[in-house]
Amino acid sequence: MSIRKRMNVLLGALLLTGSLFSQNVCVTTPKTSLILSAPIGGELKHVYYGNKLSETDLQNIDFAGTPNMPAYPVYGLNCPGESALAVKHADGNMTLQMEIVQTRTVKEGNAEVTVIEMKDKVYPFYVNVCYRTYQDADVIETWTEICHQEKKSVTLNQFASGFLPIRRGEVWLSHLYGSWANEGRLCQELLEPGMKVIKNKDGVRNAHTSHAEIMFALDGKPRENTGNVIGAALCYGGNYKLRIDTHDDEYHRFFAGINEENSAYSLKKDEVFRTPELALTYSNEGLSGSSRNFHRWARLHKLSNGTVPRKILLNSWEGVYFDINQTGMDQMMSDIASMGGELFVMDDGWFGDKYPRKNDSSSLGDWVVDKNKLPDGIEGLLKSAEKHGIKFGIWIEPEMANITSELYEKHPEWAIKAPERNLVLGRGGTQIVLDLANPQVQDFIFNIVDDLMTKYPEIDYIKWDANMSIMNHGSNYLTKDNQSHMYIEYHRGLEKVCQRIRAKYPELTIQACASGGGRANYGILPYFDEFWVSDNTDALQRVYMQWGTSYFFPAIAMASHISAAPNHQTFRTIPLKYRIDVAMSGRLGMEIQPKNMTEEEKALCKNAIAEYKAIRPLVQMGDIYRLLSPYDNQGTASMMYVTPEKDKAVFYWWKTEHFVNQHLPRVNMAGLSPDKLYKVHELNRIDNEPLSFEGKVFSGAYLMANGLEIPYNHRVDYHKQNDYSSRVLYLEEVK
Repeated sequence: MSIRKRMNVLLGALLLTGSLFSQNVCVTTPKTSLILSAPIGGELKHVYYGNKLSETDLQNIDFAGTPNMPAYPVYGLNCPGESALAVKHADGNMTLQMEIVQTRTVKEGNAEVTVIEMKDKVYPFYVNVCYRTYQDADVIETWTEICHQEKKSVTLNQFASGFLPIRRGEVWLSHLYGSWANEGRLCQELLEPGMKVIKNKDGVRNAHTSHAEIMFALDGKPRENTGNVIGAALCYGGNYKLRIDTHDDEYHRFFAGINEENSAYSLKKDEVFRTPELALTYSNEGLSGSSRNFHRWARLHKLSNGTVPRKILLNSWEGVYFDINQTGMDQMMSDIASMGGELFVMDDGWFGDKYPRKNDSSSLGDWVVDKNKLPDGIEGLLKSAEKHGIKFGIWIEPEMANITSELYEKHPEWAIKAPERNLVLGRGGTQIVLDLANPQVQDFIFNIVDDLMTKYPEIDYIKWDANMSIMNHGSNYLTKDNQSHMYIEYHRGLEKVCQRIRAKYPELTIQACASGGGRANYGILPYFDEFWVSDNTDALQRVYMQWGTSYFFPAIAMASHISAAPNHQTFRTIPLKYRIDVAMSGRLGMEIQPKNMTEEEKALCKNAIAEYKAIRPLVQMGDIYRLLSPYDNQGTASMMYVTPEKDKAVFYWWKTEHFVNQHLPRVNMAGLSPDKLYKVHELNRIDNEPLSFEGKVFSGAYLMANGLEIPYNHRVDYHKQNDYSSRVLYLEEVK
């Protein structure tokens, strides 16, 4: 070969190599960029995730120093670390080596989906890594689609939705933990070498003990309104596992997906296994900035009816518990209507024929009206609601049954149960979970809602509860060799049911309740309008729980109710003003027996409901700015919501500790326009004299630099003094 020909071959090889390493894919939102190296025939690698890049930076990003690691690591070759995907082929081989076949971009309404198609170099095994972006939200959703054309089934042993390398430094992790009646607690910790795992194996409810949403503060201890933050939320209602592996190089490796423990999946030829979305966001405006991104994305794209203001309701549960009757329900409707409420919800205890529902030990599954309690049936309740000028809602627990029920007597095979084993029973000593893998069970659950709405189309609201974990591993519907699919098929079945309900009843308001806050996740919420934050309605504890929950979920989705004193869970006695001010920071409701309230208390609630209606669009659709955390132990907590136009804001301040001669910090506001002027007005005022700054005007610049001096106590008559204090301030632009 001549020198010229050899030079041409070498030049061609160099050009090919250059194109191999420079073929970048840019996935963008309005303010962020995710850059991937995706050369045809090469390996998909992560390059960059952060603020949106300029054209110049895009051209030179490969020279800036990149992670140089796979964007979706697979197991089998050069794999000493954690993997996103691990399989066993039909012939027993446990390796994968994926190369890019093509990259394509498609439109989905106002969203854009980028798909990187990959194939194993030897086996007919395929993985699509997908990314969805919107033009109106700074969130990227990523997931994978896995399939094959091998002769026999391939076992999926690990199948994460996504992977993200995060540069080491002083990186802090913020995540939520808790338990029943203590959900949404905030934990913040420095990432150290080793493995951090956050997981859930409940089967039904996945947000009590931990959450599938986290934030990474990239530049030191987390701050609310400054600093660089990556947020991640796995959009899945079932068992999950988040892994953060800090090995011996410069990166933390973050994986998120379905928990593979006892869930190995046998993938048939040509079947497509789609992992749930992992939502990612980036903000240089701190933790609250990341929250604002999640909230906007949720309202616009991930929450049922996310831009429709929620009604103010009274729920019957803490008022009467199981003691449902026609007269009592009418009385509660009359009371909430007189206070300005818009909706009454009848909770547990209204159903059962052969086995009337008197407590939690019977009747689930028998969704017929108990005519002894409600002789005029649902029709009578709807007439009462119409008479009082409000809407009506009802409680159901459709995924569960009791063994003391007509349903279980007819269909014991519908229970999730291990063959040859006795049932492990749940709530009330008789509760079971129905097998949603079974299409007959799916039809039954859909028909519970469909029958109610067909017979009583005036029903405006359904509270959908789920009070039991999957405590038995076994499905009578799944084949013996696919029992490990049980958890996954349960949630596939639930999703099918929810899709059918939403297709037929798109405007019906549905609350996700699961022993309180057990279903605060973005796998469930596309089919629900809101969730019950916790069965614990104690206002002081709610400050902490709602603070943590607000990291990922908007106020419009967070049901927050005014309840009785002493509180039914903590037995703490908190004044009504404080209970109102806490409840008004979420979706306001009441969980109380109004006939036990004094006329003064009813008047205070009536005024609060009227004032909440004025700020409802701001609270439910506004941008959150958390100011002072209750977890900082400074004796107070404070946050605010601001309209996108920055012309209105509502500021919340709650005292969390009370000592003589205590010293509390003065709280600076945030999110306002420095050049605008704002008039201050206190809501829910109980003081004998207005605050010194009532009706006064301040610039946004002053309020953000100095805040306002909040009195530590309320100035009320001596016999009304107590150890609690709270303030809600409404700011409106003066033009």
